[in-house]
Amino acid sequence: MITLKNLVVGFLVSFVGSIPLGYLNIIGYEIYTKKGINNTIQYLIGVVIIEAIVIYLTLIFANILTKNKQWMKKIELFTIFFLLILASTFFINNDNSGTNLKSVYTNYLPLITGIILSSLNFIQIPFWTGWNLYLINNKFITIKRYNKFFYLAGTILGTFLGMLSLILSLYYFSKNSSVINQNTISKGIPLVFFGLAIFQIYKFYKKYYSK
Repeated sequence: MITLKNLVVGFLVSFVGSIPLGYLNIIGYEIYTKKGINNTIQYLIGVVIIEAIVIYLTLIFANILTKNKQWMKKIELFTIFFLLILASTFFINNDNSGTNLKSVYTNYLPLITGIILSSLNFIQIPFWTGWNLYLINNKFITIKRYNKFFYLAGTILGTFLGMLSLILSLYYFSKNSSVINQNTISKGIPLVFFGLAIFQIYKFYKKYYSK
C-alpha cells in the first residue's frame, strides 16, 4: 500500500508540474514537428534521466538545500538569464530567415539534447526540494528503504507522460486550428520565454526583496 501511494503521489505531482509551457516542452514540440515521435521520445528520455538524478538528490538532501539560501538565490538568477537567452535566440531566428539558430539543438542526438537542456534547468532544484519536503513532512510519501524508488518511478513516469501529452496537444491544435498553427506557435515561442522570465523575475523579487 505504501509503495502504491508513493508511486501515485510521485506521478501526480510530476505530471501536473510538467504540463505548464516551459522551455523543455517547447523545444520538445520543435523536435516533434521536425523529427517525429521516435526522436521526441529519445529527447524526453534524456530529460527524465537528469530529472531522476535531481529528484533523488533533493529527496536525500532536501533539508540541507533549503538552508543554503544564497545558493538557491543564484540558481533562480541563472534561470532568469537562461530564459532570456532562449527568448532572444528564438526571436532572432524568427526575425532573420537567413539563419537557423534552432538547429543548434536539432542537429544533436535528441537524447543528448534532452540531457543537456534538462541539466540547465536549474529551477527544478528548488521546485523538487520544496515538494519533497512538503510530501515527506505531511507523510504523503515514505522514503525509508526501497519506498523512495517507487516515488522516483512515479515522478519519472509523470514527467514523461505529462510532457508528451502537452507536445502532442500543441501539435494537434497547430494542425486542426485556423488560429493556432505552426507559424503562430513559432512566432509565439519567444513571447512565452519572455513571459516565463518575467514571471520568474516577479517571484524572485517577491521572495528576496518585497519585505
